[in-house]
Amino acid sequence: MTPLKVSIAAAIASLLLLVVVFELIRSRRLRERYALLWLLTGLVLLALSVWRGGLNTIAGWFGVTGYPPAVLFAVGSLFIILVLLHYSTVISRLSDQNTILAQRLALLEERLSTGGGSDRDSQR
Repeated sequence: MTPLKVSIAAAIASLLLLVVVFELIRSRRLRERYALLWLLTGLVLLALSVWRGGLNTIAGWFGVTGYPPAVLFAVGSLFIILVLLHYSTVISRLSDQNTILAQRLALLEERLSTGGGSDRDSQR
């Protein structure tokens, strides 16, 4: 059975995670679409922390008999890996967009310097 102290500590940590995510959303430092995975992580961890029997049942499914809270750690780690994977895809997409924008800016600057220079000379 999961020790009560471990369940309480995990529940407090999960609630703290949820409060921090909601505060980041409220202060507009984290967009809602990126916060969904963090909110899901916090809710699942909170549910597993509070529902001690469920954690023990899930631990039994995976053959963890010695220390059921190890499943809680594994679930948290899995969600963190999913969040990191999601952010990696976002960063990759933004990097590609940044390269395209830099190339377009260079082309526009080139047009302005070659085309704009002749306009300035004709106005003098």
